[in-house]
Amino acid sequence: MKVSEVAALFGADPAALLAANALDFASPGAANRILPAGLLLRVPTRCACADGVRKSVSVRYAARPADTLATVADVVFAGLASADQIRSANGLAEADPDALLDAGQILVVPFPCVCLNSTDNNLPAVYLSYVVRVGDTVQSIAASHATTVTDLSNVNAMGSPVVAPGDILAVPLSACASTFPNFASDYGLLVANGTYALTAGNCVECSCGPGDLNLYCTPASLGTSCSSMQCSNSSLMLGNVTTQPTSGGCGVSSCSYAGFVNGSITTSLSSGLQPTCPGKYSVFFPFSPLYN
Repeated sequence: MKVSEVAALFGADPAALLAANALDFASPGAANRILPAGLLLRVPTRCACADGVRKSVSVRYAARPADTLATVADVVFAGLASADQIRSANGLAEADPDALLDAGQILVVPFPCVCLNSTDNNLPAVYLSYVVRVGDTVQSIAASHATTVTDLSNVNAMGSPVVAPGDILAVPLSACASTFPNFASDYGLLVANGTYALTAGNCVECSCGPGDLNLYCTPASLGTSCSSMQCSNSSLMLGNVTTQPTSGGCGVSSCSYAGFVNGSITTSLSSGLQPTCPGKYSVFFPFSPLYN
C-alpha cells in the first residue's frame, strides 16, 4: 500500500505518519511511496483521554466489494478492532462475520487508545497499541520497544507475562515533552524517542533523540505559508545556535521553538555559559531523518 492509502484508512496526515516512523517526508512523492508488505508502522492518532483513562478513537471506513466484518477487522485494520467490536459500534444485528457487506456501506471502526497521563514511571511517554503477532512474547515485545517485561505487565495489568496472537498491548515509548504554554495550539506536544513530529501548520518539525530526551525543533520543508521564525531582538532563526569564547568559558545563544499561538510561530531566545565551545562560532543543526 501507499503511504497516503494507509494514512487515509486511519484519518491521519501522510506527513505525520512518515514523521512518526522517522521516515523522510520531504522527498518528492513521499506520500505515494509504496510501503513494503509486513512493515510495522506507528500510526499517530489523537487520544481524547480524561484522567489517563483508557478510551477509544474511531474512523469511518467505506466497505469495498468482497469485504466482510472479519476481513475489515483482521486484514484491513490488522486486528486493531475485532469483528464484534465493529458490529457493536455500528449497532448491527448478530450475523456471520464472514457475510459480505454492502459495497459502500459506511462503518465506524473503533481503535484502542491509551493515555495514562502521558507518563510512564513519572517520565514523559506516548503509548503504542500493539497487536501481538505469531511468535511474539512479552520479552520480545519489551526488547523491541526499549521497555521492560515488568513495565509492560504493570501497564497492561497482566497477571502473568503471557500473550497470544491477536492480543492488544499498550506499550509505553519514552518521549520528549514540550514546554509550550497552555494557550498554544500544540500545547502538550509529545514526540516518541527516535522519531519526529510536524507542528505549526507543517512549518516546524520537532525531533526527539535518539541520544537524549530533549525536544529539538527546526523549520520544516513542507510549510508553504509560514510566519516568521526569527527570534526577537536577534539575528538568529529557529534552530540556530551561536557560540562565543569568553574569559569565563563559552557564551551560547540559541533560538528555540516556543509553540504555535494564534496562527503564529513563537520563538524563545536563550543565552548561557558553557565550559568550552564546540568549535565553530556559528552552528546550525538541521535534523536528518533516521531512515530514508
